[in-house]
Amino acid sequence: MMGEMYIAEATDERIRERGEHGGVVTALLKFALESGMVDAVLAVKKRNGNRYDGVPSLITEPEEVLECAGVLHCAPVNVARCVKEYLDGAKGVRLAVVCKPCDARAMIELAKREQINLANVIMIGMNCTGTLAPSVARKMLVEEFGVDPEDVVREDIDDGKLIITLGDGSTREKDLKELEERGYGRRENCRRCEVSVPRMADLACGKWGVLEGRRATFVEVCSERGGELLRRAAEAGVIRVEAPSKKAIDERERKEREALERSKEWQERYFGELKEMSSEERRRYWFDYFDRCIKCFGCRDACPICYCKECYLEAWRGFIRGGEVPPERAFPLIRLAHVADSCVNCGQCQDACPAEIPLSRLYQAVNKELQRVFKYVPGMSVEERPPLTVITEEELRNDDPLLFLRTEM
Repeated sequence: MMGEMYIAEATDERIRERGEHGGVVTALLKFALESGMVDAVLAVKKRNGNRYDGVPSLITEPEEVLECAGVLHCAPVNVARCVKEYLDGAKGVRLAVVCKPCDARAMIELAKREQINLANVIMIGMNCTGTLAPSVARKMLVEEFGVDPEDVVREDIDDGKLIITLGDGSTREKDLKELEERGYGRRENCRRCEVSVPRMADLACGKWGVLEGRRATFVEVCSERGGELLRRAAEAGVIRVEAPSKKAIDERERKEREALERSKEWQERYFGELKEMSSEERRRYWFDYFDRCIKCFGCRDACPICYCKECYLEAWRGFIRGGEVPPERAFPLIRLAHVADSCVNCGQCQDACPAEIPLSRLYQAVNKELQRVFKYVPGMSVEERPPLTVITEEELRNDDPLLFLRTEM
């Protein structure tokens, strides 16, 4: 069943009404709880009806799942960190988790480090072309769209446009690239993201491939566990599924390809600027940013990948002196050395930084170079080990005696 694709919709009218694209994800989550496939669901709710304040919520009552229906583009929640920090890595509870591609990739990287037990997790991945910072979104809606943010009931990103729907049913749209040229639109890391369809999850769900005018979800099965959930839900009658047409599949591929092309354009802008600098100019560029640091540890604490129990950056470890602001430049460089090979470009570090240091730009720039060297893309497969934890046949044949000092982790 892996690799199979379906057009699906919920059979429950209440769920279809609440869901934006046929309510399939909500129906699957509710069924997973009712059938005992999972003990709890981790999803995002609006706090007090505020769509700019998404709260990760652990749900054990099936009916409560309906409160999470709908897409919140302005709630970039740190899902992987929630699982690792607050749910003990799913080591004692079976979870269904709704996740963006970067969330799923972070959970896979954490699983490789024995921080999350993916055997207990069903990842229902959502197609994603980007999220918006809540404060930036509110300002944009007022200044660019001329609307009250509280009047917005839905946002959509499609074909290079940001489309909003108001409470009266009317819609307004703006060219996304033009908005982002003016400092609005998606978070910076989202603009550069190359992964819009979460095939590393158990199911990849989204609207791409659903023909215009129909409220349904295009679902791709990405694992046996995902296929089992979909099959059992269909057999129980909680969802209806049908094979997509070739036109639908082609349309989904087109949208995915165009999203990738847009991300490459933004990468060229951000990284091209750095490549054009001399090494001294590049050093000064980053050191000027590092000198803003107030050592709040926000980047470390927000990073879903950081998991050391005793952090090298704490003053008592002796690597970084205490009581100094800004800290010595080893502070950001140690973090870079620790996470660069496993960074999934989620942008949580940059979101948390009160000094507005473009940390995700730095980490992704280094990570792209590491991908070139090691042929390793973090978070895409749980079987693929991080580059510095394995040794290749070619390395084993190397006569360098110092090589073997680096083979054990």
